[in-house]
Amino acid sequence: MVKLSVIVPFYNVQQYAPDTLKSLRANARDDFEFILVDDCSRDETPDILERAARELPGAVHLRHETNGGLATARNTGLDAARGEYLTFLDGDDWLAPGYFAQLVAAIEELGCDFVRTDHVQCTARARTVHRVPHGRRGEVLSPRDVILPADRSTSVDYAYAWAGIYHRRLADAGLLHFTDGLRTAEDRPWIWRLHREAESFAAVGLLGVFYRRGVASSLTQIGDVRQLDFIKAFDQVVRETAADRDADELLPKAVRTYCAIISHHLGSIERFEPSVARKLKSMSAAALKRMPQGVLDEALDSMDIQRATRLRRLRRRPVSAEVAA
Repeated sequence: MVKLSVIVPFYNVQQYAPDTLKSLRANARDDFEFILVDDCSRDETPDILERAARELPGAVHLRHETNGGLATARNTGLDAARGEYLTFLDGDDWLAPGYFAQLVAAIEELGCDFVRTDHVQCTARARTVHRVPHGRRGEVLSPRDVILPADRSTSVDYAYAWAGIYHRRLADAGLLHFTDGLRTAEDRPWIWRLHREAESFAAVGLLGVFYRRGVASSLTQIGDVRQLDFIKAFDQVVRETAADRDADELLPKAVRTYCAIISHHLGSIERFEPSVARKLKSMSAAALKRMPQGVLDEALDSMDIQRATRLRRLRRRPVSAEVAA
């Protein structure tokens, strides 16, 4: 029986894929499988993965004929996974040797639905430890109980899918798949759903994932229209949270986070192409009008003056019927 399935999407990462694959080899075990999903790469990545399929123990090589984005690639891996536990890695990141064995041991000892871990962020030569924003470690808790408070960073703001491990029962319950086609912020509806609907989780102080930031080909570094998928992602968060039994308690957190992300993008609008920048403003204005207005009022009142002023000005912007829809 496969103990752990590791889902690793790759897209045009020929420069980094060898390091990723080398770190997977240093984590190989007879009962681990590594599902390598090539999302229709156009560089040398397919050749690298073909070699890995022959040389990496437990490798399963899948290829998309058209590029579908990270969410779709992860779903392809989830559909093929056979493990009792599942986890993720991105094709330009890497792992400490033996990390996955420690991760499996942690969730088996705790016996919960999922475990969240810290990670190391790597920007050029700098290394920074980023921790799960939850202070109680190694203690099984209800994930719903740690979504709040609204005005502080909590576990739903630590949305990295690869920073953790998940029991198969979550996949069987439909909680691990991502919204198909989202090009960015795909982790946001996913992490909110996981915290609303799973029964148990724990945070552990286990370091082993090295997250590469500032990669030129990364979507977070590219100011094109795909970045605007964050609006679709957060619309989904707000819509699904509004339907939750605890909507009155949870919606302020969802709306405030959405506002903070809109403000963040507006604050660095110069990195977008001019046509995309205009679209960002109009789509964000429409998003503000779609939010529950009373909850939005409270969120803006709770934010600092710079962000609140920026968002209130945007809120007054006229929106065409096409964009509002």
